[in-house]
Amino acid sequence: MTEISGVNSAGDNAFTAKSLYGTDVEPMYSGATSFMRRKYTRDLAEADVAISGIPYDCAVTGRSGTRLGPQAVRRASSNLSWAPHFPSGLDVFEVLAVADYGDLVLDPGEPMRVPEAIEEHARRILATDTAMLTLGGDHFVTYPILKAHAEKHGQLALIQIDAHSDTWEEDQQRIDHGTMFYHAAKQGIIDPSASAQVGIRTHNDKTHGFNILHAPWVHENGPEAVVAEIRRIVGNRKAYLTFDIDCLDPAFAPGTGTPVTGGLTPHQALTILRGLEGLDIVGADVVEVSPSYDISDITALAGATMAFEMLYLMARRKQQKKG
Repeated sequence: MTEISGVNSAGDNAFTAKSLYGTDVEPMYSGATSFMRRKYTRDLAEADVAISGIPYDCAVTGRSGTRLGPQAVRRASSNLSWAPHFPSGLDVFEVLAVADYGDLVLDPGEPMRVPEAIEEHARRILATDTAMLTLGGDHFVTYPILKAHAEKHGQLALIQIDAHSDTWEEDQQRIDHGTMFYHAAKQGIIDPSASAQVGIRTHNDKTHGFNILHAPWVHENGPEAVVAEIRRIVGNRKAYLTFDIDCLDPAFAPGTGTPVTGGLTPHQALTILRGLEGLDIVGADVVEVSPSYDISDITALAGATMAFEMLYLMARRKQQKKG
């Protein structure tokens, strides 16, 4: 076996890793592309966080394709997996035991069973006292995941970074990626008064009690002001963090189903995420990456980067709890 300086000569850390901790460097252009080269396993006995993909996109109202999002985000994460977190320098995986749980398999011939299947998937992971970081899929997948989290943690605050409110009213509950937070609020799964929607830039006549930081407000006041508002709104509540990649301007994230101009820059989004350090975030997701509309994988890379930032937040929270 040839030894390459600074490289895991065994390769395929997704299968060969002996521990859920640590960072093994291997060529970013080869090998099994688990998220951040974490070990693929369904054994969560030693895990702090389970990465899983929900390759579902039948709830979209625009362009489909996000069922390919988890694959694309995992592949792009290979560009990030060799180095500690920037700018902190923290090796997240020396602090946090992270497993890649793989993707949930959904039967496309039974679409009405999808919500139940996603909720059960989340419930099964949460029953092991493992936190979830989910890769979508369209934004509907957050709804059944939220239901499972609320079952475990009680009513949640929602931190939603998005171009759309996803709270449009409807008389009947449908499988739709633009209405699920309306139902989640109405059903008491999330508390709108303790929830923040950031980057919104599509019109909705009603707020339904959510605190909305529209994209123009973010641009005018800056990410530090956004962080201060989120921290004020959420306080000490247990929170779920959901990041719709279309919150970014299409110049930075063209690979999504319903792009809207006037969005956040990656710098703004990263600054906002890093500012959430210390909040009690019990679960998180990155959704709506649609590789068929992407250019040079820049949307997938943005999605992978935001997900890595979420792991950083979880690692810092673990450190703070240990004192």
